[in-house]
Amino acid sequence: MKKGTTFFLKLAVVFIGLPIVVLCLYLLPQLAIEAMSHLSDGPTLASIILGLLFIMYVTAIPYFNALYQAFKILTYIDTNEAFSPLSVTALRKIKKDAFFISGLYTLALPLIFMVAQWDDAPGLVLIGLVIVGASLVIGVFAAVLERLLQEAIAFKKENELTI
Repeated sequence: MKKGTTFFLKLAVVFIGLPIVVLCLYLLPQLAIEAMSHLSDGPTLASIILGLLFIMYVTAIPYFNALYQAFKILTYIDTNEAFSPLSVTALRKIKKDAFFISGLYTLALPLIFMVAQWDDAPGLVLIGLVIVGASLVIGVFAAVLERLLQEAIAFKKENELTI
């Protein structure tokens, strides 16, 4: 395959990561400073918010790892290595990262619910559920693609031996 055919998708992967970089570098630290300033008012709510911020930072790591693996898959497609064990490994890592993110946000849902009750903002719970659902869908989709790719690689090897 000609190099650069997946340029648009690689660019999309980069742009998908940019909002999370902005969130982690600018918005979340401001929330942490605000929570720390209200620590004397009510340590419970500030502790909950700091716990949620910690979970957000922890989930950024598998998020960027999954984006990196997607970028690697696109590079494999450019170099005609799409049907290789390397792609299967990358999909497996994406699957694990997505399930990890889903699990962490599932654990964070009670904290999100407490903040939503305090702030009278039920949309926060919906956002938490969307994150859990979206990461579950991505994980299941990656698992299905991993399985299909393994079968395609086995079929390819069988055909190469037959001819």
